[in-house]
Amino acid sequence: MRHDILADRLRDELWDAVVDGEEHRAVDVVHAAAADGVDEETLLLDVIARVQEKIGVEWAADRLTVAQEHAATAINERVVASLADRRRDARRAEVPRGRVTVSCIDGEWHAFPARLVAEVLALYGWRVDYLGAQTPTPHLVAHLHHTDPDAVLLSGSIATHLPTAHAAVTACQAVGVPVLTGGRAFGPGGRYARALGADRWAPDARGAVEVLAAGLARPRPAAVRQVSEDLPHLVDQEYTLVVQSRPQLVKQTLVELEARFPAVRDYSDVQRERTAEDLAHIVDYLATALYVDDPEVFTGFLEWTAGVLEARHVPAHSLVAGLDALAGQLRDFPRTVSFIEQGSAAVRGRPAPRPVPGTDLGV
Repeated sequence: MRHDILADRLRDELWDAVVDGEEHRAVDVVHAAAADGVDEETLLLDVIARVQEKIGVEWAADRLTVAQEHAATAINERVVASLADRRRDARRAEVPRGRVTVSCIDGEWHAFPARLVAEVLALYGWRVDYLGAQTPTPHLVAHLHHTDPDAVLLSGSIATHLPTAHAAVTACQAVGVPVLTGGRAFGPGGRYARALGADRWAPDARGAVEVLAAGLARPRPAAVRQVSEDLPHLVDQEYTLVVQSRPQLVKQTLVELEARFPAVRDYSDVQRERTAEDLAHIVDYLATALYVDDPEVFTGFLEWTAGVLEARHVPAHSLVAGLDALAGQLRDFPRTVSFIEQGSAAVRGRPAPRPVPGTDLGV
């Protein structure tokens, strides 16, 4: 059977198992494929990883609940662990090619991509210290002092963690360990990895294997670089001021939304809490865009958010109202106002969703 046809069939079988919550069936699908000669790299990256991507897409489209998404992810994690157990005895006697640390940025709880990278590197003979999700930078650096790896691989899926990633990159390099970054947080083509001074970026696990095979030069241990050395635009202090005023920005924007949309005044406590959370995310992405000086961080998040809201029958124009209220509070920050205006234009430029029968879209 052709590789692409086989992978499609296996993805369909694994998808059916994980969305039905059948862990044992999911494990059986993958183990049966391995017994039939499908290599583990294919199973990890062309089957399991693709199913995990679909889980995220289906949640965003409101076809999976949060609970279903969590359950499906947990099953996929169990499937990956079962493959690692299956390989353990066969690999025990091999001499490792070198040692690497794989970790998520502090605050990053999407650990599944990092776990896949760790497993693929192990397949290629590396000794891997996998630290999992949300590793505080001081603890990561302490681990590097203890193990002296050839490289540290930092994974990030959420762009709002880029300032924290920057601190981790410079801290690891300061102790003489090169940093390879990966994940959607680092932008198309790894543009933010370069901006933050990372040694290299890889688009996926196979790319990480290639980078490590080519070798990474060790930086000389030195003092931690100042943020402004990599990002001189931050001297305008707009990023710092937006971050410091985040609570007030969220609170005042919510007050102005109540004035613009009287229906908001009748929100339940849960609805108000969720609206405040959405506004906080908007401010966080705005701040991150200011940090890397790239409005696409902000506009991309707003376009994604608009799609998620529309899938849940909430009009995207409510985002524009919130952005207008936010801009009014930040009128003295020219770079910030420019980013907000570009965000509003991106939301307004989205094609209008088809009306859903029986749904009130006139919030």
